[in-house]
Amino acid sequence: MTGRQLLDAFVIAAPGIEEITAVELRTLAIEPAAVEHGGVLFRGSHRDIYNANLKLRTATRIVVRIARFHASSFAELERRAKKIEWERWLPSVGEVKFRVTCKKSRLYHSDAVAERLMNAAAKHCADLDFVIADKEDTADSEAAPSAQLFIVRLVRDEVTISADTSGELLHRRGYRLEATRASLRENLAAAMLLASRWKRDTPLLDPLCGSGTIPIEAAMIARGIAPGLERSFAFEKWPSFDETFWKSLKDKARSEQTPEAGAPVYGGDRDAGAVEVARRNAERAGVAADIEFSKRALAQSLDVFARTHAGSGAIVTNPPYGMRVSPDADLRNLYGMLGARAQKNNWSLGVLTSDDKLARQSANLVPNFRTQNGGIPVTFFTSDQAAEN
Repeated sequence: MTGRQLLDAFVIAAPGIEEITAVELRTLAIEPAAVEHGGVLFRGSHRDIYNANLKLRTATRIVVRIARFHASSFAELERRAKKIEWERWLPSVGEVKFRVTCKKSRLYHSDAVAERLMNAAAKHCADLDFVIADKEDTADSEAAPSAQLFIVRLVRDEVTISADTSGELLHRRGYRLEATRASLRENLAAAMLLASRWKRDTPLLDPLCGSGTIPIEAAMIARGIAPGLERSFAFEKWPSFDETFWKSLKDKARSEQTPEAGAPVYGGDRDAGAVEVARRNAERAGVAADIEFSKRALAQSLDVFARTHAGSGAIVTNPPYGMRVSPDADLRNLYGMLGARAQKNNWSLGVLTSDDKLARQSANLVPNFRTQNGGIPVTFFTSDQAAEN
């Protein structure tokens, strides 16, 4: 049953990178049904959902729709909720969390809706601990790692109930146990690399690498390391979980890895502490041998990269943007240097910034996608050479 039954799934992605996630799905032979604000719809088997959780680099989480119905009264809600096959999605032990949002509906009290649904689900497994999500929780908020999360949306009296398949958010690969100030999420770093059209056989530098997320994600892409290999998922606790297939899927993913990256990957930072954090994160990710981290100022990193890779190379980086590190900093020279060196050496350039004016200090940069980083609206700019290298 787990291999053949088709489910309606939604890959939650940060607004602005949905198209990148859709391209990733296609590489897994999963055809998106629709690309929407905040994610991508697809219809697939349990095995497709396993594979997507294992291999998608840019996704936030993956949910499956378990019910959709009309309810304009609590009596109708309770009647419909009793018909849901909750036992298919409930673990045998642990916490079950309901996250409910209500908009333009007669049933507008989210906690009351959650209580009715929890009562219906509890009849299938009284040993579980049922709780209501905090008010500030959003689609990309963490649930407890052990909790089975149900996401409920009530819009114009239409109820949609989805079961989370991922557990912890998918950007948690398991390697970034240490972070530096203004760190970048792993899935955003991966989106930057994929959007920049960097190729695995092209040398890559992040001269402002912080805790090393961009170089580490680049090395994982270059070696074909599936991002979910070293973590667990919510679907592993479902009664329908196919452990034999899951093991074979992970074994196949490991066999497809290459022993080394196709080209050098470099990370530089002027902060010695950040460089040490980056090295330890790379060790945990299994790519320490693929990345050369160095304590260097920006100009020095660019000089060293130019000596060995003039004419072919890529820079993908997350430079400081005033409000992120130092509100009074004048960062125009930094951006100007990045652009000038990239042009001179025929490197592609990709930068994430909160200020379009700063990006204009680098010639030939154009907006690629707009999203948020740490709650700050940002734009990823890429150079004309990005499509060529």
